[in-house]
Amino acid sequence: MSTPGNMATFNILHGHVESLVRGMRSSFLADADYHHLTQCETLDDVRLNLSETDYEDALADMNALIPTGLQKAAVDKLVTEFQFLRTQAIDPLAKFLDFITYEYMIENVMLLLKGTLSGRDINELIAQCHPLGMFKESTMRSIPTFESTPRGYQDLYQTVLVDTPVGPYFSMFLQETAGRGEVSNVLEEVEIEIIKSSLIKYWIEDFAKYVDSLGGETATIMGELLKVRADTNAINITLNSFGTPLNEPAMRASDRKRLYPALGHLYPAGTAMLADVGDEDELGRVLELFPQYSSIWNIHAAGSEGKSIDDAFYERDVQMLELAFEGQMHFASFYAYVKLKEQEIRNLVWISECILQSQKDEINKFVPVFSFNSGWRASSKKR
Repeated sequence: MSTPGNMATFNILHGHVESLVRGMRSSFLADADYHHLTQCETLDDVRLNLSETDYEDALADMNALIPTGLQKAAVDKLVTEFQFLRTQAIDPLAKFLDFITYEYMIENVMLLLKGTLSGRDINELIAQCHPLGMFKESTMRSIPTFESTPRGYQDLYQTVLVDTPVGPYFSMFLQETAGRGEVSNVLEEVEIEIIKSSLIKYWIEDFAKYVDSLGGETATIMGELLKVRADTNAINITLNSFGTPLNEPAMRASDRKRLYPALGHLYPAGTAMLADVGDEDELGRVLELFPQYSSIWNIHAAGSEGKSIDDAFYERDVQMLELAFEGQMHFASFYAYVKLKEQEIRNLVWISECILQSQKDEINKFVPVFSFNSGWRASSKKR
């Protein structure tokens, strides 16, 4: 296994690409930009303000600004930047960047599978797929052509999915379910979201194994980001299972526990306790044992300032991702750039939706990126 290198050799292999992504950090919207956007009265005002930012070219050909159009333009801009970085990279950075795209490939495949079951139009589904997770068009269009039968799904895996980068994760899922005595029609009988959670689990574990093999700062910083991602998934899976068959006592220790990634700060003791949780009160008592999550849960339980647990997770993630840029000679900054840009896109969509729906009282409920006014930066200054 080749490694990213150390202080003496990293720049020889990856210094140019790292300098590119660190230069791209300057493209994020500043506090002043967000202030101006939140003062806008119409979407035309939003477009006018964004014309003075890095989004100028992305919006140049847009006749009328709407939230969905803004989101698509921003995502396309991110994808173009990511693909440029990928073309400049060599292994092991190239493989690291590929790992980032696997998450979107899983989401796209599951979207197509779910759309196939409901009989939706393939062109509509492909338009909703994330550009970072696209396969060849022939592959994308092949997925809905199989019959919605046990044999049809088996053929889908063997002839299409097996040749995709995420094929091994589907193979692992089918092997695990077969090992529990289930037949090959599992893709039809198990809910799509459960399959997706299983595939994301395999991806997180595989990604963590890869960054650990790289060693150095990449293993330390990126490893921590993936541990937190694994914990977030475990908490959300537990929370979202309440009121569903997954929360039945017989399924908690079998089906639900299988979806928890085998890494993170909660693993193994915390995830073992999560497997026995039956309601929000019990979940809260488990998370109280882990200081890094008790405060997040308290925000959810109190419902203060209209914040959800997702909002608390976003704030925590932004802080960690911003700090990934503080170190040097590691790969985590590439992952951080993609995820922080996604947060910025969520912010733009939120602001534009609030303006469109005349909900200006809610407009400031977003998580700015690299903001000097962030809560954690303010608390650091007080010290």
